[in-house]
Amino acid sequence: MPTALLAPLFIALLGAALAVMVGWRLASWRQRKMDQAAARSEAHHTSGRWLPEGSMGGAKGGLSAELLAQVRKIHISTAHQVNDLMAGEYTSVFKGRGMEFEEVREYVPGDDIRTIDWNVTARMQSPYVKEFREERELVVMILVDISRSGDFGTSGRLKNEVAAELAATLAFAATRNNDKVGLLLFTDRVERFIPPKKGRGHVWRVIREIMACERQGKGTDLGEALSFLNRVLRRKAVVFLLSDFLVEEDFETPLRIVNRRHDLVVFRITDPREHSIPSVGFVAVEDAEDGRRAWLDTNSKRVRESFAREANRRSRELQTRLKRLKVDLVELSTTEGVAPPLSRYFRSRERRIR
Repeated sequence: MPTALLAPLFIALLGAALAVMVGWRLASWRQRKMDQAAARSEAHHTSGRWLPEGSMGGAKGGLSAELLAQVRKIHISTAHQVNDLMAGEYTSVFKGRGMEFEEVREYVPGDDIRTIDWNVTARMQSPYVKEFREERELVVMILVDISRSGDFGTSGRLKNEVAAELAATLAFAATRNNDKVGLLLFTDRVERFIPPKKGRGHVWRVIREIMACERQGKGTDLGEALSFLNRVLRRKAVVFLLSDFLVEEDFETPLRIVNRRHDLVVFRITDPREHSIPSVGFVAVEDAEDGRRAWLDTNSKRVRESFAREANRRSRELQTRLKRLKVDLVELSTTEGVAPPLSRYFRSRERRIR
């Protein structure tokens, strides 16, 4: 090969090698950017768009077979309860945002004269009335206390399991009426926030999040959860607050604000052994949230009566607070299913608002 051709050939080969290297680096850079975007999208999806990244707990990876079976069981049973046991009750007590104008039609005897459209009547030279329809769609927010005190139950079910079933039932009832459902899980911090959304598949996610959320907090801070809700929820909503209320904190101010802005209903979940203890000798007890331990002599009548008095005091104090704020309170126990007390409340509320 002539020597004069070697230089151009060398330059061409060098250019090709540089092009391959640049192309490979560009492809690698684009792939890294795509992976980072996907990671941000997944974090956004799982943590909820209202909270900064890293401030949430949540399940890592897929659900175990046992947990998946529990989620499926709650999903099926709550759907049955809503469809067969509480049909229409939710709809009758939780109204839409108001009446929305639909059309104008000719007046017929018996129509309310207050609905006459005088502008149309003047133009048509005969009476016409306005027709309205209720704007049915609601936003429903379910706040669930998943603190450690909920990991207690002496009747076959834990309080947190009852809370999960109750939240699923409320979510199904809302979805059945085409309402949007959101979820807020909390301990002494906000653990998970799921913005309101429609659809039966969204109910599955609500149940899964309640059952699988890995809490980061140890105690309970109702005030923090309510204050967070006040910051992120602008539109009027129906708010269901689920907790055992084993707290002495002053949460009355944020509760008052939530109740003023929204339709608030409180559900208190308890276990019989939180109200009375049997005579079984010395028993070691531990506070689930702060870890304090003590021994109780349950053979002592004085100890048992003191325990019961303290439990009754907490109950009366909560009832007094909520009555003063005009907030509905529904009591549930680990010994009873979710549907009976929920149906009783719906019926009593319907009678009250008629």
